[in-house]
Amino acid sequence: MFSNDTFDLESLDGVFNRMLETIMSSKDDIFIISEQSRLSFEDMQKELEIVRKQISIVIDEGDALEKSTQLAKQRLVLVSKAFDNYTEEQVRDAYETAHDFQVKLSVIKTQEKQLRDKRDDLERRLRGLLDTIERADHIVNQVNVVLNYLTSDLKNVGLALEQAKMKQDFGIRIIAAQEEERKRLSREIHDGPAQMLANVLMRTDLIERTYREKGIENALAEIADLKKTVRNALSEVRRIIYDLRPMALDDLGIIPTLKKYLSTVTEYNPGVEVHFQSRSTEQRIPSNYEVSIFRLVQECVTNAMKHGKCKDIWVKLEWLPNAVNIVVKDDGVGFDPRGVKDHSFGILGMRERIEILNGTISIDSEINRGTTVLFKIPLEVE
Repeated sequence: MFSNDTFDLESLDGVFNRMLETIMSSKDDIFIISEQSRLSFEDMQKELEIVRKQISIVIDEGDALEKSTQLAKQRLVLVSKAFDNYTEEQVRDAYETAHDFQVKLSVIKTQEKQLRDKRDDLERRLRGLLDTIERADHIVNQVNVVLNYLTSDLKNVGLALEQAKMKQDFGIRIIAAQEEERKRLSREIHDGPAQMLANVLMRTDLIERTYREKGIENALAEIADLKKTVRNALSEVRRIIYDLRPMALDDLGIIPTLKKYLSTVTEYNPGVEVHFQSRSTEQRIPSNYEVSIFRLVQECVTNAMKHGKCKDIWVKLEWLPNAVNIVVKDDGVGFDPRGVKDHSFGILGMRERIEILNGTISIDSEINRGTTVLFKIPLEVE
């Protein structure tokens, strides 16, 4: 496989590819286990909810039977004390009534115990499934880190061996940033659209029950409210799509892509107006610079709408011979920069991107006076 100081790169690539295939296969298996566990978890949650309702019904029935049994016993005691004052049929009826209620109460208590045992078993199994899901997600994330490292830095083994020392620190930082991006999107999809769609499913059942029990007007009111949920879910999905790399960035460049993105922001956020300006002649710059500029503007605009509660946002790019200045300003509620922790996720992410590009960031904000963020990014001159 080796000859003096040279490598049989074809053999190395073969081994490397088989190793990647094995890791990918294992990752897919873990993902399948995770998804199956999630489905089982959701089904079990529904079953648990049904059992809890059944327990509530049985308890109410048991309470009613308890009262009836006590009354029947009191009647039996009264008959027994004045035996001669009642006919044989009345005495027999008192005994049979008390006995029937006693039997029914015993049956209902047995049902309650069985349902409580079933509930406890479901809760234990749910905790076990949740632990399995969390472990599977953790393993998948670890495998993703390994795969990202292998595919991004070691695919071309010969070149990686020659440049490993030079790229090691930079590569690890890029991999960590990529993985954080994926984890963030995963969390947003799980906490946003996935939860909203689950809510839609539950609300459809509620609408059916409302229609049967309360009539068409109440059902229509529920449907109107459901439409809002669906509309919010759609907006959330579109926002997440824009979190992915826009295809127009490679084809058209940063300015057309930003115009399209900001136009979409205005379209899907009524009440918010975004103003865009690009001064001097636009330059096509390296892809990593364009992606970073897009992400920085995207983060600022998202923060302005989500936290700033603004009505107007101004985005301005100024092209200089050896640099580009980016200003994002809003008229929102602002904040006290002294009260914001340096390790805030959004600010930390922007600082990391700027540091990679050897640029600078300046944040100027004041309560009820809006926020202005200035980025200065030096450009590589060939």
